[in-house]
Amino acid sequence: MSNTHTLVHDCPATAIPAGDVLTLPAGTEVFIAQTLGGNVTVRTDRGLFRIARENAPAISGYVPTEAATAQGSADAFSEKAVWEALRTCFDPEIPVNIVDLGLVYDLSIEPTPAGGHAVDVKMTLTAPGCGMGPVIAEDARQKIAALPAVESANVHIVWDPQWTPQMISAEGRKILGLE
Repeated sequence: MSNTHTLVHDCPATAIPAGDVLTLPAGTEVFIAQTLGGNVTVRTDRGLFRIARENAPAISGYVPTEAATAQGSADAFSEKAVWEALRTCFDPEIPVNIVDLGLVYDLSIEPTPAGGHAVDVKMTLTAPGCGMGPVIAEDARQKIAALPAVESANVHIVWDPQWTPQMISAEGRKILGLE
């Protein structure tokens, strides 16, 4: 199957790395560069773009090959489920999830008065000027919020400590060929 496709209708997309939201017009030829976490990173003659999972049907002939969202037991909530949800979030330029990339610094889970959970995550980015930060953080927030018994989910971008490549896990280093 070819990685080159055409958009069948106008499609919202986010420019990488600026983070600007724009519309790619119908008929645009796209080369699929990455399909991790349910979102699609495409290259066009205008640059690199992230197409959110809900807009991926605009890509002719594209069929998702992985689960697009974190799956949790319908009746169970756990810290492990939150970490698994975070592992389905990717920087659109790097084929390593945000946990193994070392971007998640803190995870806090508090019980709520209604019997659910409030989840707060502190994460960083590989570079302070990355315009994709809010996009990645929102992807993580949505995936956590979709877990059973989560009443609120917040993802905060922090800069202390500053991220370094040494924060990448052994699994992430292996994927990137750094071992």
